[in-house]
Amino acid sequence: MAQVTFINKPVTLIGNEIKVGDQAPDFTVLANDLSPVTLKDSEGKVRLFSVVPSLDTGVCDQQTRKFNEAAAELGDNVIIYTVSMDLPFAQRRWCGAAGIDKVVTVSDHRDASFGEAYGVHMKELRLLARSIFVVDENGKVAYVEYVSEGTTHPNYEAALEAVKELSK
Repeated sequence: MAQVTFINKPVTLIGNEIKVGDQAPDFTVLANDLSPVTLKDSEGKVRLFSVVPSLDTGVCDQQTRKFNEAAAELGDNVIIYTVSMDLPFAQRRWCGAAGIDKVVTVSDHRDASFGEAYGVHMKELRLLARSIFVVDENGKVAYVEYVSEGTTHPNYEAALEAVKELSK
């Protein structure tokens, strides 16, 4: 299992570690209107899952803004999700205030379905560990990053390069 710290303290990740080449596990999260969202809903598209502990923190804010900017250049065959445990109402409010209009925010607060399926549910905090997953149009995992310290940034360039390779 990936070793992750949050504010330099080790945390326990619940679920199975995902590796490149794995079939992406399904999940059910909530859209900002409380409708369910699953992996199958975006079948046929390249997906980047940007996983953050909370949109109301500096690094998570910057991460979501960075991917929102990148989304404009990636085309219609790519969808970028930001997944957090924030309530759907808070996500919608934050996106409106931040001008986020290309990234789709989804909430894992109800069941921790995504967190446990992708091995990013931090047991001690009931938050998601910062991570990136890129899944191809057929549901195969093409890129994985479990960020070792939850308060640091992911490798944006590597994740976006993986998306660009798949969407050629």
